[in-house]
Amino acid sequence: MSRHRASYGPFWLVLAAAVCAAGMWTYASRVLIPYQKSDAAAHGRPRGNLSDLYPRWLGAKELLLHGRDPYSSEVTREIQSGYYGRPLDPSRPDDPHDEQGFAYPVYVVFFLAPTMGLPFAIVQKAFFYILFLLASASTLLWLRILRWSALPWIQISLLVWTLGSLAVMQGLKLEQMTLLVAGLMAIAIALLVADHAVAAGVLLAAASIKPQLVLLPLCWLTIWTMADWRRRYRWAASFLITVATLCAASEWYLPHWISRFWHAIHEYQRYTGATSVMDNLIGARSSWALDLLVLAATMVACWRERRQAANSGSFAFMLSLVLATSILLVPTYAAYNQVLLIPASMVLLKERRTIWRRSLANRVLFTITGSLIFWPWISSTALAGLSFVLPRETVEQAWAIPFWTVLQIPMGVTALMLAHYYQRTNTAPAEAGTS
Repeated sequence: MSRHRASYGPFWLVLAAAVCAAGMWTYASRVLIPYQKSDAAAHGRPRGNLSDLYPRWLGAKELLLHGRDPYSSEVTREIQSGYYGRPLDPSRPDDPHDEQGFAYPVYVVFFLAPTMGLPFAIVQKAFFYILFLLASASTLLWLRILRWSALPWIQISLLVWTLGSLAVMQGLKLEQMTLLVAGLMAIAIALLVADHAVAAGVLLAAASIKPQLVLLPLCWLTIWTMADWRRRYRWAASFLITVATLCAASEWYLPHWISRFWHAIHEYQRYTGATSVMDNLIGARSSWALDLLVLAATMVACWRERRQAANSGSFAFMLSLVLATSILLVPTYAAYNQVLLIPASMVLLKERRTIWRRSLANRVLFTITGSLIFWPWISSTALAGLSFVLPRETVEQAWAIPFWTVLQIPMGVTALMLAHYYQRTNTAPAEAGTS
């Protein structure tokens, strides 16, 4: 009987992952997108290409080919014409509030420069497949970085679950640059672990096109580097030289761009109402104390582990923890940003037995966090199935159900990672549990 169960175990694991992934993508095509279209039609909201790549691409085109300021209100209105299908009208109360301004560092245009001679439809399709490949590759790279020698069936299942996650699905549908940043960081860390520090620094500089997502990981890497500067300085030197080169080239193309970028960030926060996960969960007035506590706990852990080798389990654990903390604290709660929770989720899955055996509180927290993580797959698969048997309008009314746990997932993952770290380091040497 045990052999029979063992032989079918991998099959059911892969099948479950495939069903969840198919359910998520079917939910998107049969429930989420149809609801968005019908809701937009009912309220007169415009719908254009709706690609998050488009504002960056058009801004790059206007700057590189025509010398125009991508942060200007004129370019913003042209972006709206493509993204929404027409410029937004402030007199229309049902028009979207997101103005889709160019809210990135200018040097993002250099990475888009090779596409300037192509129609956006071609660029859009190519970018989708690039993001798909990066999401796949980064999943496999994190398995290697975390030193998890998982069986092939487990690796396949994790890959399928990742590609079928709410974060990756939304990121791919929107062509969101967060997936590009996440992929670049995964490759950079893999290179750093393999002692290719210079290349790692270059890729981390490229990932800084979304500074808010790389800030905390860079803080950890800085603390780690200062602990052994003579052996670890190469990535930092490479990173600083690359960023300085990108900033200088940006200044040459658009003088005083940093102040314009800073203004664009403030405008973005104004018209999107962007706030952190913590602010949304407990309110901006109350969350600052918990923000400081989580940040302090993470920084203390970084300081303790600063002497660990790049190819150690503790180094990978700290990166996973820092990425999870970033998602909790950065001033945005978009689901696609949670692709950066994948490494921490892998750590928790890898070390599930150790966490489970430690205490009843751990088991409760682990169960709650696991339920929060699996809810989008379960609910989206159920809605996808119901979309074939119930009226469209009935199913579309439940479109938001898979998003119910979006705010709680980062909280649960970060809390469990911090609890696991401090329990582990208080009972065993730092490397225990990650070897």
